[in-house]
Amino acid sequence: MAFRGKEMMKKLMKKVGGEANLAPGVKESLKKCVPDSKIVMNRAKRGLFAGKHIQFGNRVSEDGGNKSRRCWKPNVQEKRLFSYILDRHIRMKVTTHALRCIDKAGGIDEYLLNTPYQKMDTEMGLFWKTKIEKLYEELGQMEVVFFSPEDESKFEQGFKDLKLAERAARKEARRQMYGSSSKQMQVEEGSEVADEEAAAASKLDGKLTSQCS
Repeated sequence: MAFRGKEMMKKLMKKVGGEANLAPGVKESLKKCVPDSKIVMNRAKRGLFAGKHIQFGNRVSEDGGNKSRRCWKPNVQEKRLFSYILDRHIRMKVTTHALRCIDKAGGIDEYLLNTPYQKMDTEMGLFWKTKIEKLYEELGQMEVVFFSPEDESKFEQGFKDLKLAERAARKEARRQMYGSSSKQMQVEEGSEVADEEAAAASKLDGKLTSQCS
């Protein structure tokens, strides 16, 4: 089953969230590469196919040259591709040809940015391309601030102190929740006994010195 490019355009605009979320000039490019009469296989809208679709032909027998109709389907694999701009993995169905193109481009982000719209003939490919372009456009408008080495060292020391404080707080909360362990109780009891013996020895020494004097 196939669907027309006009329906794909409507679904794509709905997923993106309207024309306001598109970079300038993207809608015109989409209309050029997705004409109303274009036919795309229905399976391709769920992944990146890189122009590979179902093909039809004849199966020719070796003996009599008899022909029978057959089809060739693309080799589709389900992969997790990491996106740097999204900082997470994207799970999608891709063809082996699309995987080679992504490896050659240097990643899913570079492939989506560098591939022209007329070659991105699937609904999911157009959706991710417009989304990645919008995110990179917003990233380009952000201001970049550089810190001096002294400030960076201060920030690093502050993070270390914060980690130590969090570790101490967790340790104290764990101690209050579960109570002291048997080893800690033995150590505390031993310290109390040692303190009592030291106090008794000091008293005895005081008595002996008083008697001698």
